[in-house]
Amino acid sequence: MDTLLNWGIEIIVWLQQASPALDGLFRVFTHLGDEPFFLVFLPIIIWCVDYNRGLRLTVLFLFSAYLNSFAKVLAGQPRPFEFDPRAKKLVEAGGFGLPSGHTQSTVTIWGFIAARFKNRLTLILATVLIIMIPLSRIYLGVHFPTDVIGGYILGFIILFLFLKLESPIINWLKNQGLLVQLALAIILPTLLMLIFPGSVMDSIPTCATLMGATIGLALSNKWIELDTDGAWWKRVLRYLVGMIIVSLFYFGLKVVFKNLEPAAAYRFVRYTLVGFSIVFLAPWVFTKIKL
Repeated sequence: MDTLLNWGIEIIVWLQQASPALDGLFRVFTHLGDEPFFLVFLPIIIWCVDYNRGLRLTVLFLFSAYLNSFAKVLAGQPRPFEFDPRAKKLVEAGGFGLPSGHTQSTVTIWGFIAARFKNRLTLILATVLIIMIPLSRIYLGVHFPTDVIGGYILGFIILFLFLKLESPIINWLKNQGLLVQLALAIILPTLLMLIFPGSVMDSIPTCATLMGATIGLALSNKWIELDTDGAWWKRVLRYLVGMIIVSLFYFGLKVVFKNLEPAAAYRFVRYTLVGFSIVFLAPWVFTKIKL
């Protein structure tokens, strides 16, 4: 393993010869793979492009993020700048490195978009991002090339399985009653949180958001008929109203719950409401105010 990591350091040092000239370019690409970016991007798909595909994409993203965190804890591999000081850390990064979360998320998100929104623009955009975002992580000194390869492998496996199983699982769920759907929405994320090998605080954002999103998904099948078409100004207004609602939970509850104990419980409530507001509450408001 040390041989591979040393080889990775040499690649990073070679790439960073272009620093600082290319720092800005690669920072832009790396931010397109950050989780906060997906928090503002996924609602665009759900609320303004295609409600059903957006919901599936959100569930895929959350499952992928959970599995990435799980794999990182099991691998326990350091970041390049922790392994060898010759690798300069050009952006902030914490936790373990293998597999690369940016790489895995980019593959799953943009791979799904390319597969389900079949046009030349999405294919070109997906290809560029799937190449450049992982490369940016190596250049910026926060991932070894092997971390990126691991992210590619896990990301493509998750994407392949999701595309294969997506329709059968959805068809099965549609035949189940609301109580069964709600029970699954609560039990599955709870089990994922309980079996997580690291700190429970680290698993809460993905598991709680998944719970809120899947509860919202179960309820939306019964009470939401969101039409994502319409004039451009309606879509923009829909997005702005929705982000205000989500921000009230994401940022507002962070302030309200600050220093309250038990911290894990309040953190869980906050992220559950964030997932629920994206999938159900905001679309419900859109239908009530004729957006």
